[in-house]
Parts: sequence; structure tokens; C-alpha cells
Amino acid sequence: MADLKLTNVKKVYANQVEVMRDINLDIKKGEFIVFVGPSGCGKSTLLRMISGLEEISGGTLEIDGQVVNDIPPSLRGIAMVFQSYALYPHMTVYDNMAFSLQIAKVEKGEIDKQVRRAAEMLQLTPYLDRLPKALSGGQRQRVAIGRAIVRRPKVFLFDEPLSNLDAALRVATRMEIANLKESMPDSTMIYVTHDQVEAMTLADRIVLLSAGNIEQVGSPLELYERPQNVFVAKFIGSPAMNILPCTILAPGAQTRIALANGHQVSVPIDVPAADQGKAGFFGVRPEHLLLAQAEDEVLLEGEVSFVESLGEATLLYVQVPGVEDMVIAKQTGTLAIHKGEHVRLCAQPEKLHLFNEQEHAYRQ
Repeated sequence: MADLKLTNVKKVYANQVEVMRDINLDIKKGEFIVFVGPSGCGKSTLLRMISGLEEISGGTLEIDGQVVNDIPPSLRGIAMVFQSYALYPHMTVYDNMAFSLQIAKVEKGEIDKQVRRAAEMLQLTPYLDRLPKALSGGQRQRVAIGRAIVRRPKVFLFDEPLSNLDAALRVATRMEIANLKESMPDSTMIYVTHDQVEAMTLADRIVLLSAGNIEQVGSPLELYERPQNVFVAKFIGSPAMNILPCTILAPGAQTRIALANGHQVSVPIDVPAADQGKAGFFGVRPEHLLLAQAEDEVLLEGEVSFVESLGEATLLYVQVPGVEDMVIAKQTGTLAIHKGEHVRLCAQPEKLHLFNEQEHAYRQ
């Protein structure tokens, strides 16, 4: 298995459109890395550049210390699992998984050993004699993964492998991929998705991309608890973090801010004295907003404009005076609160976030 290093990697198409800009990333052997971001952010392009299916316009890609920019895909020691399965319809599951080894003229006994080992790992042994058309979508995706496993690659690449599956199958297959990683702890895996649930549950580290740039790299909880900017704060978490404009009144270890509605709040975040009087942004996640029991707890208040009762949780959409966007509060269980009611909300101080004018986070 392999280490990967991307240094100042960029991608420019013939029409001079730059889609990836100065990507710098170190991936250690055995890591499960997830590229995530909105549509068009460049995550699949970056994966294809690593695989060799897209040419690197600038910078270097190293695999185990060797620069592989000009090495063809077949010689990079990489196996890729595509969104569309890409199985041979006329071949059995066994033959689909064995095909790459047969082309490489691997000895028959070794091919059989590798195919059956992968089939057992992926619970495909009962289906080895079936054609792909006789399998479910989840089983076909497992065959595609098995075809990658038998090659014993240095790096596994997954390009949105669950996007063609229905919700129930996505959950089941996601668990299978997590179990696969546990059974192959030395395997380096890079996984592309637009689904933050997949990213949060599978990744050792998340690489969050936007418009061809890396916004933040870190563990799932790092991105959730300590977003570096407003984009990360709003992308990670569902519903998205509430972001409200504010003014820095009194910087320091306990910074005093004023919200757009005039309400003042103390936030346990150290802000430099030079930022006194400057505009900024205040953030709080919907799940961290609670119904206030006492007057001195109140952080935000307003009229409920819409209620979503989900059973396990209730989402309150609150119109706070002076605030343009709705504030969302996620409450556990069901609540007897209706549209038009006035609610007061509070939050633990350590759960609050503060960003400067450039939308970069002040650190707690």
C-alpha cells in the first residue's frame, strides 16, 4: 500500500479554464480519505488526475516517493471503482472479478485464490456463477469493488460508488465499505462523494473542496466542531449552521458582539483588539439551539414561521427580527409548538462560532 503526495497540482483545460488550483495534500498509507464538496467543485477531476485518466497540468503527484505524472494509469498500481459498476454483462461474477488477472497472465490457481478470497470478504460467494443482470444494484457494486480488490493495488479509488443505489441500499453498502476498510487496514483508499453523511461516517480525514480549492482538511469531527470558514461551517452538518451578521463590540478572551437585531452576546472566543468595531459573522448549529427557560439565557428570539415534525426531531424555522435568513432550531423529539408562536432560544457558549469579515473563523 502507498503514500500519496500532491504538490501544487493544478488542472487547466485547453480553453484556459483553470478547474484545480495549487492542490497540496499528503495522504498516508492506510488512510481512508474522502473528497467531498458541492457539484462542480473538482472532486472527481482530482480523483481522475490521481488515477491517470486526466492529465496533470502543473505540479507533481508522488506515489511512494515516485513522481507518476507521466506514468500511464495501468502502471500506477491503482484500482478504481466507478459510479456505473462497468461490469461485463456476458461474464459471470467470477469471470468479471478474474478478468484483470487473466489479462495479466496470472497463474490459474492464484486467480482462483484471489477471486474466492475477495468474494468471501464481500459476501459474494453464492453469486459467483451468476450474470450481473441477476444481481441487485448493491451486489453489482460489490462485484465492482471485488474486481478492484483482486488486483492488490497500492491505492483504491472510489468515484461516487453509492450514488446509483436507493436509500436503503446506500446505507447497507456504506456499512460494507466500512467493514472492508477494517478488514484491509493497510489499504489506502480515496473516496469521492457529494453526500456529507458518507463523508462523516467513512473518512479518517475529509478533504472539503470548493471551486477547485481545498477549503479544509481534517477528521470529520474537526470539520464539524472547528470549521475554518463560513463555507465549511455551512456545508458540514444538516441542517446547515445558522450564520448571522454581527459587529465586534469588545474583543478579548470573552468577546462581546452585537447581532443585527441589536441583541448583545458574549462569546468565549479570543478576537484581536484590532478587530474592534468590525463586521463579522456569528454561527450556531441548529442542534445546539435549545428552548430557553430563563430570561438571562436568551440568545435569539422570534416568531415560528414553519415547523417540520420528523418524529425523532422537530425543526423550528424562526424569523428573528433584524435577521434576513430564517434561523433553524433542531429540537429532539416532538414538540407542541405551532406556526406563529413566539420562541426564545439559547445555546451553550462553547458551541458558538465567530467569523471575521473575510468569513474566516476566529479560534476558540
